[in-house]
Amino acid sequence: MKTCQVVIDIPEEILLTENIDKISFANEIRLLAAIKLYELGRLSSGRAAELANIPRVEFLMTLNQYKVFPLESELRDLEIRFAT
Repeated sequence: MKTCQVVIDIPEEILLTENIDKISFANEIRLLAAIKLYELGRLSSGRAAELANIPRVEFLMTLNQYKVFPLESELRDLEIRFAT
């Protein structure tokens, strides 16, 4: 899989306040971005799991911690399909 790097400047005070190292913070941002993009329907659960760099099943199980329904996209597809 080919990847690219995205650089985000984070004020050091945030890392100090959160008492977290750069790598852990970067992993958390990746996970949160993946969850939000999944929730918005912009990524499938598989692609979101890739972005978060975790297995799909783990990603789906993690969604509950953030109050995101794990089958949101499937439910949305069914609603659209049966709306007619």
